[in-house]
Amino acid sequence: MSGALLDLPQTPPSIFAMLGWDLPAIPLLPALGMVMGAAYCAGLVYLHRRGQRWPWHRSVSFLAGCLILIAVTGLAIESYGLGLFSAFMFQHMTLSTLVPPLLVLGSPGLLLFAVVPNQGRGRSIRRAILRAARSLPSRVLLHPGFAIPVFLFSFYGLYLSPIFDALNTTWVGHTAMEVFFLVSGLLFIIPILSIGPLPRRQSNIGRLLDIFLEMPLHVFFGVVFMMSPTVLVASFADPPPQWGIDPVEDQSIAGALAWSYGEPVALLIVLVFASRWRRDEEKMSSAATAAQTAQHDDELESYNRFLRQLGSSR
Repeated sequence: MSGALLDLPQTPPSIFAMLGWDLPAIPLLPALGMVMGAAYCAGLVYLHRRGQRWPWHRSVSFLAGCLILIAVTGLAIESYGLGLFSAFMFQHMTLSTLVPPLLVLGSPGLLLFAVVPNQGRGRSIRRAILRAARSLPSRVLLHPGFAIPVFLFSFYGLYLSPIFDALNTTWVGHTAMEVFFLVSGLLFIIPILSIGPLPRRQSNIGRLLDIFLEMPLHVFFGVVFMMSPTVLVASFADPPPQWGIDPVEDQSIAGALAWSYGEPVALLIVLVFASRWRRDEEKMSSAATAAQTAQHDDELESYNRFLRQLGSSR
C-alpha cells in the first residue's frame, strides 16, 4: 500500500509541473484545509445572519492559510517532494512558518466563542473550551521551553538523524512528518500571536525574545545544507535519472530555502507584534492618565467640599 501511495512522477520537475493539481491517494491535509475553511465560513455566515461584524482581515488571513495548506499538500509538489529535497523543504517551510501564523491571525477560537451562545448547552461548551485552553497539557505544550525545542527538532532532529529516512519510506511516516511540521509551527506561534484565551500570557519582551531566539537557529541549519559537499539525507540521494537533478545542488537549494524562506515571514510577524505592543503601551498610558485624572478630580472635589463646609460654618 505504501509503495503505491509514494510513486514518484516521471516528468522532470519544474515550477509548472509542481503546480498541477494532483491530490494524493489519501488527501489527509488537503481535506483538513477544506474542512477548516468550510467551518470558518459557516461561522462567518452565522455571524452575518445575526448582524454581528467580524474583522475582514482575520477572515482573509485564516482562509489564506487554509488555501495554502490545501495547495502545498494537494498539488503535484507533494509527489515531487518525495524525491526532491528542495520541493520537500519548500513544503516544510510553508507548513511550519507560513500557514500557522495565517491561521492564528484568523482568531478561530474567538470566532468559535462568538458563534457559540453563552447560555444552555453553549455555556457548557464555552467552559469546556476554556478548561482545555488553560489545562496543564496546554501549559506544557505552549510553554517556550517545550514549543521552541520541538520546532527546532523538526529541522535538526529529523534531517540530521536516521529518523527522516525511516519515516519517508511510507505514506504514514511521510504524512506524519507534514502534520508534525504544521503542529510544531502552531505550538511555536500561538503564544506569540494569539489573542484568544491562553494558559499563560507571556510578556511582550518574552515573546519578542522567542522570535529572535528561533530565527538564527534555523538559519544556521540552512547554511549547513548549503555548504555540505555531500548529500546528508539518503532519501534524496538518488532522484530518478530522467529528472536530470544533481542531488548536491538540489540540497544546496533546499538549504537556501531553509535559510531565506522564513525571514520575510518572521519580519511580518515582528511588525504585527510590534504594532500590538504599541497599542498595549497606548492603552496602558491612557489607563494611567485616566486614573491620574480621576484621582485629581477626587482630590479637587474633596477640597471644594472642605471649602463649602468651612463657609457654612461661618
